[in-house]
Amino acid sequence: MKRGVTIVVAIILIASGALVGIYLDRHYTKTVPQAPPAKEAKKERKILYYKCPMGLPDYSQQPGKAQCGMDYIPVYEDEAETATGPGEIYITQEKIQRIGVKSEDVKERPLKKIIRTVATVDYDERTLFAVNTKIEGWVEKLYVNSTGREVIKGEPLMDIYSPELVSTQEEYLLALETRKRLGLGALPDAIEGAESILDATKRRLRNWDISDAQIEALEKNQKPTKTLTLHSPVEGVVIEKMAVQGMKAMQGEKLLSIADLSNVWLYANIYEYEIPLVKAGQKARVTINAYPGETFYATVSYIYPYLNTETRTAKVRLEMANPPLPPLGKGVSGRVLKPGMYANVELESVISPKAVVVPEDAVLDTGERQVVILALGAGRFKVIDVKIGLKGEGYYQILSGLTPGWKVVTSANFLIDSESSFRSTAQTMLGMEHGKPKEGMKDEGGKMKEKPSVPTEHKGH
Repeated sequence: MKRGVTIVVAIILIASGALVGIYLDRHYTKTVPQAPPAKEAKKERKILYYKCPMGLPDYSQQPGKAQCGMDYIPVYEDEAETATGPGEIYITQEKIQRIGVKSEDVKERPLKKIIRTVATVDYDERTLFAVNTKIEGWVEKLYVNSTGREVIKGEPLMDIYSPELVSTQEEYLLALETRKRLGLGALPDAIEGAESILDATKRRLRNWDISDAQIEALEKNQKPTKTLTLHSPVEGVVIEKMAVQGMKAMQGEKLLSIADLSNVWLYANIYEYEIPLVKAGQKARVTINAYPGETFYATVSYIYPYLNTETRTAKVRLEMANPPLPPLGKGVSGRVLKPGMYANVELESVISPKAVVVPEDAVLDTGERQVVILALGAGRFKVIDVKIGLKGEGYYQILSGLTPGWKVVTSANFLIDSESSFRSTAQTMLGMEHGKPKEGMKDEGGKMKEKPSVPTEHKGH
C-alpha cells in the first residue's frame, strides 16, 4: 500500500516539473525574429528559335512574319523537346556533336551528268568502196597485191584484159574514120548513121569506166589498148582482196574493198536509264589508250532504235575525224585511229538547267521509298518523303518534297532515321497499350468487353 502511494506521488511531481519548465521557457526565453525567406530571382528563359503558329514547317532564328502571314511564336530552351511538331524529333546538341551530324542547304542550280562508256572504233560505212569491173575479162596485172595496203585516190589497182573492150575500141575508131571520109557532100542519112555508131561506141566505152582522157588518147593514137586499168576511187586502205593475178573477172564481181579512214565511226553502249540524256548532235570527249594525254572529240550521229535485252543498253553511233600520221611515202599518210581500237567516251548532258538538288548522301533509298532528313535547327529533325530524279555530279535531282533554302542532313542520317523509327514505334506501342483494344477484347458482336479476370486461388483462414 505504501509502495503504490509512493509511485503516484512521483508521477505527480514529474508532471508538475514539466509544466513549470514549459511555462518558464515561454515567458523568459528571448525569441529571435526569423528573417522572411528571400524571393528567388526569376530565371530568364532563353529563346532557341521562332516557329510558325499554324504548325507549318517554317522556322526562323529572328522574330518576324511567318509564311502563313502571322507572327512567329518563340520556342524556349526548356520546352524544345515538347515543342517539336508532328513527325519531328529532338536531339541534344551534345549528341549531335557526338554522332557527327552534318547538313547542307537544298540548292537550285544547273545539273549535269557525265556519261562514261567504252566505244569501239570502226569504219565509216559511207566511205567503203567495192572495186569491180563492168566488163568480163582477165586480171592481167595486179598493182595492189596485199590486204592492208594503203592507196591514194587515182592510183592504179589492176589491168583487166577484155577481148570485148578491144573490139569496141576498134569499132569506135572505124566509126570515127567513116565519118571523116564521108565529108560534107555525103548523104545526110549516111552521115547520121556514122554519127549514131560513133556515139553508141563512145557511150559504151564510158559505161565501162573508160575516161574521156582515155578516149581522147585513143582518137589521137588510133590504136586500141589491150587492157582496162582500174583506179582507186578514194584514198584509203585495202580491207579485202579477192583478185588474183590471171584470174577471170566477171561483170559486177567484187575484186577489192577499200575503206576511207579519214573519218571513222565509234560504237558505244548506253544504259537504258541514260538514253533520255543522249541526243543526236551532242559532243563527246574521246581518249585512246594508245595515245595517253591526247584528247579527241566526236559527235553523236545516231541512236539505234532498239535495245539489247541482255545488257539493257542501247547502241549509239558517234562520228569523228581521224587525224593523219606523218607521211609514209608516195603521198600516203596513215591515220591515228585504227578500226578495232577501244576508246573511252565521255558525254556531258544537261539534266536540267534549273534543278532543285541535294547531295547524294542526303537521300536514304529503301527500295520502296526515298527519304531525306530535314535539319530544322535547335536540335530538331524530321524525316520526309521525296521524289528523286536523275543523279549527276554527286547530286540528286529532287522532283518534289523539298524547297531551296531548307537544310538536309548529309552525315549520320542513318542514325537519326533509326532513332525516329524507334520513337515512332514506341509511341505506337504505347498508344495501343493505353488507348486501343488489345487482342481478345471484343465479344462476338464486335463490342468491347472487359478482359476476364483470372480467378485467384482461395486460401483458407
